[in-house]
Amino acid sequence: MNALTLLKEDHDRLKDLLEEASSTTQRNAKKRAELLAKIKDELTLHEIVEEEIIYPAIDGRSDERDLVLEAYEEHNVVDHIMKDLENVATDDELWLAKFTVMKENIQHHIREEEGKLFKVAREVFDRDELEDLGVAVMERKEQAHSSG
Repeated sequence: MNALTLLKEDHDRLKDLLEEASSTTQRNAKKRAELLAKIKDELTLHEIVEEEIIYPAIDGRSDERDLVLEAYEEHNVVDHIMKDLENVATDDELWLAKFTVMKENIQHHIREEEGKLFKVAREVFDRDELEDLGVAVMERKEQAHSSG
């Protein structure tokens, strides 16, 4: 499967989880915790394949180093917010505010990635190369699942 299709599927799953979590209330503390754990798992796996496979491949083939570096930094920002969020009780009124900031950062990253970075990938890789990257992404996800 095409690597960009796989990444888009990840993005769609994340957006659904983010929407579900943002609609919870302080009374749904257990649900918030469950959703946050799912979001963290999805993000972690997604970041692994992007940072180990996709970004280096794009960086090695294009002149868009700034875009790639920005994508890495956006991951760092979201990871930092996630760590902060994990230290806030899910029934605390501050939880939703922090979660919303994280959600907005993730949504921004997805928009930029699906717009600018995907465009660059389509320019520098042919269909077979995108398929090969997709195989690498699926294999790396399997490896991460079995080791984690």
